Amino acid sequence: MTAGRVRTAILISGRGTNLAALINACRDPSFPAEIVLVFSNVEGAEGLKRAEAAGVATRALSHKNFTSREAFDDAVDRILREAKVSLICEAGFMRIHSEAFVRRWEGRILNIHPSLLPAFKGTKVHQQALDAGVRVSGCTVHFIVPELDSGPIIAQAAVPVLTGDTVETLSARILETEHKLYPEALRLVAEGKVKLVNGRAVFS
Repeated sequence: MTAGRVRTAILISGRGTNLAALINACRDPSFPAEIVLVFSNVEGAEGLKRAEAAGVATRALSHKNFTSREAFDDAVDRILREAKVSLICEAGFMRIHSEAFVRRWEGRILNIHPSLLPAFKGTKVHQQALDAGVRVSGCTVHFIVPELDSGPIIAQAAVPVLTGDTVETLSARILETEHKLYPEALRLVAEGKVKLVNGRAVFS
């Protein structure tokens, strides 16, 4: 592992398509982050196989084995610290964190969301966009804060909504853009060019 690169964990629950984009970006030795762990709350998640094929360490731990959100997050925190992780990227991680976990990793935990936040938070995002009749949607990488999908924005990319779009076609078009945006956002944070300061994303 290259000295000076930020030790990064990716948290997933499913296929891990953004994970694949991040792994590809980190293959470049000049990239400022390195993926040292891929964690999933779903044992057997497809993304774990992607990580293993790329030679990245993996861990899986089902949230169903825990009596509370806090207990699960404490276990995840221990795994991340054992791996000496400094930065977290969530890529389709379908769990809402406890406030204590978010505070512990404040400024060091990122998420990608398939809309131009603050529009269309939560789930069924593409259906929300189609129902609203917007002509432009997109994706956002943001710092995670306790309030869902409300953290300071690191990077965004716009994607047109076309006549006749379905949830599937719009989702596929936005996902292609996510694969470009997330590595660039990770680069900015790993290089220290954007930081979370007093609840705001500060760029330098």
